[in-house]
Amino acid sequence: MPCRSVRDCCSKSKVIIMLRNRLLDTAGRMTPIFQRQAHRPLSGITKSKLTTVEVDDKSGIATLSMNFPPVNTLTMELMHDMIDSINEIECNKSRGLILTSSNDKVFSAGLDLKELLNPERKRLEEFWTLFQDLWLALHLCGIPTAAAVNGHAPAAGCVLATACEYRTMLPNLFIGIHATRFSFVISKWMMLSYQSVIPRRVVERALNQGKLFRTEEALDVGLVDEVACNKQEALDKCATFIATFDKANPVARTLTKRMCREPDVRDLLNDRAGDLRDCVDYVTTPLFQEGLCAHLEGLKKSK
Repeated sequence: MPCRSVRDCCSKSKVIIMLRNRLLDTAGRMTPIFQRQAHRPLSGITKSKLTTVEVDDKSGIATLSMNFPPVNTLTMELMHDMIDSINEIECNKSRGLILTSSNDKVFSAGLDLKELLNPERKRLEEFWTLFQDLWLALHLCGIPTAAAVNGHAPAAGCVLATACEYRTMLPNLFIGIHATRFSFVISKWMMLSYQSVIPRRVVERALNQGKLFRTEEALDVGLVDEVACNKQEALDKCATFIATFDKANPVARTLTKRMCREPDVRDLLNDRAGDLRDCVDYVTTPLFQEGLCAHLEGLKKSK
């Protein structure tokens, strides 16, 4: 099979991102985030403040590690960094993206709940918009994506995992969206992301219960695809999954993926402002604030 030049790969990757931008713009997206004009080449290890990107020279697969101690809480800074890293990886035409954590106990503990506690409305709007952007960047990423879940993945940590096309998980961990435990009502697009992976009946019951699935339970319901003994095995299984697309035309594959995932993103893209308004209005209610305070107090006592 003839080798493609770096220039050809970059050109194709720009076409893919342009197609995604066009899809988002057509659907009425508010402010596209995929507008960077210059991209540095990715090779070896690239470190930023809160993420690390390592590209395997042989496979061409990029591993994006969240690196924000202690538990990869999704702050505005980490989400900005992750979006930048996803776009760099996609533009530079890696063969695939593996999302994982540099923490050997926690994949991601979810959203920064301090941002939801007695928030200033404008900042909360910025925070939630950024979370929308992160999910869209990962869910609509043009290259194959996989999550090596090497630590606990509750709440938004689970949302990130379900945005990927494949998940492998280490034993004795938990994953799930337990928002009802702290009085939060998730957005429809988060539910649809969950529902695209496991059956609707299971999703409805799990969301209402605030259930966190143990690794074996997650495997049984299809929330994860495989169980790995350790992180390296999880990464290897992700790389094997990504290699299954080697014979597919990358542009055709990307457009087919977008077509399959269009129902998941349609409502959000058609009315991002509405989702934002609903979230902010609910978060600022006494019901939610009281529930969040009780949850945070419980976390303090459990430490």
